[in-house]
Amino acid sequence: MTAQTMNVNAVIDNAKFKPFHALVVMWCLFVVVFDGYDLAINGVVLPLLMQEWGLTAVQAGMLASTALCGMMFGAMLFGMLADKIGRKNVILICVTLFSGFTFWGGFATSPTEFGILRFIAGLGIGGVLPNLVSLTYEYAPKRLRGTLVTTMFSGYAVGGVLAALLGRWLVADHGWQMMFYIAGLPLLFVPLLWKFLPESLTFLVKKQKNDTAKAIVKRIAPAEKITAETKLVLQEVEATSEASVKELFRQGRGMGTVLFWCTFFMCLLMLYALGSWLPKLMIAAGYSMGTSLMFLLSMNIGGVIGIIGGGILSDRFHLKPVIITMLLMGALALFGLGFNSPQYVLYLLVGITGASALGASILLYSYVAEYYPLSVRATGIGTASGVGRIGAIIGPIVIGMLLGMELPHKLNFLAVALPALIAVISIALIRTPKIMEEDVVLETDLAKSYSEKQSLSN
Repeated sequence: MTAQTMNVNAVIDNAKFKPFHALVVMWCLFVVVFDGYDLAINGVVLPLLMQEWGLTAVQAGMLASTALCGMMFGAMLFGMLADKIGRKNVILICVTLFSGFTFWGGFATSPTEFGILRFIAGLGIGGVLPNLVSLTYEYAPKRLRGTLVTTMFSGYAVGGVLAALLGRWLVADHGWQMMFYIAGLPLLFVPLLWKFLPESLTFLVKKQKNDTAKAIVKRIAPAEKITAETKLVLQEVEATSEASVKELFRQGRGMGTVLFWCTFFMCLLMLYALGSWLPKLMIAAGYSMGTSLMFLLSMNIGGVIGIIGGGILSDRFHLKPVIITMLLMGALALFGLGFNSPQYVLYLLVGITGASALGASILLYSYVAEYYPLSVRATGIGTASGVGRIGAIIGPIVIGMLLGMELPHKLNFLAVALPALIAVISIALIRTPKIMEEDVVLETDLAKSYSEKQSLSN
């Protein structure tokens, strides 16, 4: 008797939305909320740390960059490691790192101790992002992929909203340390993540863990007929022998890889410069600490709208024009922030900036995931994100230097707008390699053939 072959990627692409999909998005969303929170607290506590430890703006910028430096190494290390030990294991390691060491940061008594703890936490913050994107992208049905990935990633901005609100309510009475103690909560949920978060189906098939893989397929598509003889296969047109950085430059992907790196660099420079320094920038422009935290809140609310709205638009249009439009809107909003305007106009401009910076950055992950084949997807996302972290590291330091020079605040915002324009040029130059276009056509034909075969069998 001939063994039945089942293409698991085609099953996922054509599946209807099930509770299993909601479970994956829910757990990934939960992790991203605290991941975003852990990073957003930089903007809340930085002015207070400058006061308590007598730091200059440049020193404070370097301190903020320690977590971002850890994120760079974490994104590259854990992106590649996931292709070898599985995304679920890497996610659990990263949650333990960023939650545990951010919590420990609340007990720091010096800038050096604080910086070391933030660096280690940054390893987990940066490492978990590409793996959450890959896991959600992999399990999402094709017609909902952009919406589900960006909805999951909206938790990043929700974490920023929580940081701004809790900072306004708690810091005055309980000190900046309370913000770090709250970050320890995800440690309590690690056992639940281990139990309920599924492993990558691609990873399971590659490692020939067939029983686990078949159980997941049944949850994704209960109507599928799976027997002991059913052979699970992947849809990849051409698998690579190993998940390494050199694979990102093969088959015509080299120029696209470099341009993605440049785009990530510029987008993350803009995003983390604003995330770390927006309250201080608004204080320098004459606003109180409480009002400045409300600007941070506006930025992250805008981020939620930008991420979800960008996801919906990306399912109707291609990711590329959506990302370019968002970046152009952000550059214009940043330019507008340099002028004296009514406060409600400034809140609106900050919200547009947040929608642009966060929305475009998150959509970039989806664009990279779409660009690379499954075999090197996590490596591609992790490496691009890791290189982009150099921009994230530089951003807070540059803004710290500008604040130290006491320039007109208009120039500070113009300096943040420039990377957005460079990112527009980079993303506009990206072209899909011919071999990738052929792969997409072939994958579509395979999926169509699979769907027709299933219809006939039913």
